[in-house]
Amino acid sequence: MFVRDLDVSVDFYRELLGMEVRVRSATAALLVSADSLQVYLRAMGTNAPHVLGTVGIQYVIWTAADEQDLRSCEQFLKDAKAHVHTRTSGGFTLVEGSDPSGAPVMVAFPGPDLAMRHGIMTRIYAW
Repeated sequence: MFVRDLDVSVDFYRELLGMEVRVRSATAALLVSADSLQVYLRAMGTNAPHVLGTVGIQYVIWTAADEQDLRSCEQFLKDAKAHVHTRTSGGFTLVEGSDPSGAPVMVAFPGPDLAMRHGIMTRIYAW
């Protein structure tokens, strides 16, 4: 993920997703979760734009380990003044926030392996 401020973004994703920094340079960091998910963060500068509606990855949805983990993520986003909303639909709950660079952040529970998705979330059409 391209981010504006590496330090702030590393702290944000470490806290939100319980990841640890495995490798770090002055302009990039690799964060890894306990179940080996990886996120690379690369600093692009404080004035770097994040244009929604263009070709490329616009957001990622993480799956919480359980209901308590989802609520912890929701509370972290609220405490960070980064919570957008929480919705329950189709047998799963989705917590949406915004990262320090303004990119959408979503955490869901249960994942699609436990609660089959039967439609496209209307939220993706809002960006």
